[in-house]
Amino acid sequence: MKTLISATAATVVALTLTGCTADSDAAEAPKQPPSSSILEAGQANPMIAQGVVIAADAAVYKTSGIGPTALNTAAPAGSPESFIDTQQFAGGKLAPGVTVTEAQGMSVLARIRENLEARGLSLDNVVTMRVFLDNAPGTDRADYAGWNRAYRQFFANTNLDTGDTELVPLGTAAPAAPLVRNAARPSRFALEVASLPVAGWLVEVEVDAVFPAG
Repeated sequence: MKTLISATAATVVALTLTGCTADSDAAEAPKQPPSSSILEAGQANPMIAQGVVIAADAAVYKTSGIGPTALNTAAPAGSPESFIDTQQFAGGKLAPGVTVTEAQGMSVLARIRENLEARGLSLDNVVTMRVFLDNAPGTDRADYAGWNRAYRQFFANTNLDTGDTELVPLGTAAPAAPLVRNAARPSRFALEVASLPVAGWLVEVEVDAVFPAG
């Protein structure tokens, strides 16, 4: 059993409103939302959508692959640690349990937020996401758990049943309020790759966002 749930607040409004023509005797057909996420029924806080429906007339913005910014000058250039965002982690020092992949993931998502806002969009408008992960030096597998913690700081952190904000962990710290409250659950894949185009990158992400109706 699957249920169709809108991905954004704008979509929720679009699902519930019916437009009217200037002629009171003639009513338009209900407007379709620009996008709707398909979520598995019975889950109050799913991480991702099973899929997404994008209206044929929707305007879609697709980013290029975006990686973290090299802000940590205290670390060797081209090292994974050099891409720790010192605005999020002062002096490049990670909080207990935070992995480099987690920190880079947070940097990437902050950059994606800036990219979208420059086009009049927000993280709420993201409908699909493609994630590429490299394993950190000395490890034999990509850090999916660290990436998922970073993701929850920016996406899928509200309870769909109650509307309440879901608390999320940062590293091994007790769950707390996320960096960005966002109900959107985009469709998503995440996979490990042999390498990424910039030395030191462990995370690269590209997204599709749909412009709100109207």
